[in-house]
Amino acid sequence: MTKTKLTKIDIDWKHVKNACRTTVNKKESNKEATTKFKTDLLISEHSPIRRINISWLWEDIKSWVATHYSRHKNECYISTQRTDRTGIDRDKLPQGQLVRMENDANAQQLIDIARKRLCYCASKETRKQFEDLKQTLHDNEETRELADILVPNCIYRLGCPEGFSHCKFFDKFLDNYNEAISYEEELNLLDIKSRYDFYNKGFYKVVDKLNA
Repeated sequence: MTKTKLTKIDIDWKHVKNACRTTVNKKESNKEATTKFKTDLLISEHSPIRRINISWLWEDIKSWVATHYSRHKNECYISTQRTDRTGIDRDKLPQGQLVRMENDANAQQLIDIARKRLCYCASKETRKQFEDLKQTLHDNEETRELADILVPNCIYRLGCPEGFSHCKFFDKFLDNYNEAISYEEELNLLDIKSRYDFYNKGFYKVVDKLNA
């Protein structure tokens, strides 16, 4: 896995908020967006979140992992392996050859990518790359709300939708949190924000352990 480097953060919450106001036929406002507004809007996935844009670099990522990420609907720029550019016979390069990959994505695209690449049915190496991106976004105060709504499909959908394989991550998720929470709190799993909070507590706890 290669560490994520954020190369550009384009987040103007007043700009985002005013797009929301336009959609409900209200005039623009100079008031700052609250944390609750940011979280609620990101979870609701209304169109103004597409005004939030993030660029990042993965240096020395395996070519086949980069190929997985190139399948998604965001902009990506991958260093060439063409023989006439590198002087190396392309046919002799393995799929594990390291390449550079830059990415541009708006908030909606990041949410969509997360649902597939944080899934434990994804390749471990590919999942680890997105886990590092999520952690990097969380470590940056400006992008923390965005990081916290990046979750795998099963957390979003309250169950595994995969028909071809079953990683049992959601089963373990329920078991772990059922041991830690009361019956009253367990009902909050039906609330999407509570469910995301439960997932993030476990996610960041595991990452903190690995980095300790």
